[in-house]
Amino acid sequence: MKSYSLKKPNYINAAVLFKKNTPLKILKLKIPKLKTGQVLIKLIYSGICRSQLMEIEGLRGKDPYLPHLLGHEGFGEVIEIGPKVKKVKVGQKVILSWIKGKGINADGPIYYFNETRINAGPITTFSDFTIIAENRVSAAPKSINPIEGVLFGCAVPTGSGMVFNELKINSKKTIAIFGVGGIGIFSLIACKILKVKKIVAIDINEKKLHIAKKLGATDIVNPLKENLVKKINIITSGKMIDYAIDCAGKVNTIEDAFNIINNNGTCIFASHPEKNKKIKIDPFELIKGKKIIGTWGGSVNPDIDLRKFYFKMKNSKINFKLINSHVYKFKDINKALKDFSIGKVLRPIIKF
Repeated sequence: MKSYSLKKPNYINAAVLFKKNTPLKILKLKIPKLKTGQVLIKLIYSGICRSQLMEIEGLRGKDPYLPHLLGHEGFGEVIEIGPKVKKVKVGQKVILSWIKGKGINADGPIYYFNETRINAGPITTFSDFTIIAENRVSAAPKSINPIEGVLFGCAVPTGSGMVFNELKINSKKTIAIFGVGGIGIFSLIACKILKVKKIVAIDINEKKLHIAKKLGATDIVNPLKENLVKKINIITSGKMIDYAIDCAGKVNTIEDAFNIINNNGTCIFASHPEKNKKIKIDPFELIKGKKIIGTWGGSVNPDIDLRKFYFKMKNSKINFKLINSHVYKFKDINKALKDFSIGKVLRPIIKF
């Protein structure tokens, strides 16, 4: 991997959210002194997740931290470590993730623009440099490509973790994946690695379904064009689905995922709908044996699982170019967010 200058800067260039449903403002913010458990990182790439769209659109409820920084998935290089940090060292390439690993759970830094306080959580990645908590950073495998490594901050662990860690799927099972964006695609890839016989990709975006097919989906369904239940019934010869993974984060998709599993089946969902939205399911279906669960980052231990998942995918020769084909310059971050919101891209990547 390419080495970068290790000179500590005085400022970061950060994309800041001041008000919901407004473009982010790129500002120059002075870097504060590192506190116990904090790590200064030079970002190489940042991913954009639907969680950031929800924050920007105010779909998570009241936001008491405005104005603030965003982003929870990145790849970079350690520039400086704060007191008591032992997990990483200066010059080391690292994966940044919202999922907690070992290390100090440090508070986020506080920045100022003129006299305005700018907040930041324990991890933010929409800036060329960032200060994050020790427990949100993990050493990157030496052979990993940074543009692939960025996806190991959220999309890979959440999507693959559901399959490898929680559902423990075997090759004889059938699985349906609702929403084949970043997280859904890596659920699909994990199923492909496990040689699952039937992998059904479900989405209303034809471009994403096309990519899913190339990456190993045995069947694709667009619910806007055909009846979902009837189609699943045909695909499974009336047996319905053993496991359904919802990565779309909508009330109706979670309900649909639950409805197409058989009486021994499990529905798991990775992202939640907007605040105050509720799912409706028939309790009798639970009595018959159906299960529904949520996941918190695929139950991943980033210090162990990210490396394991990387080598599984490397050995399987996954074509990452199909996933991270849309790379944007940092100055174009608002365009990236817009393209993502209208379904134009699968997983936008910001390059610094």
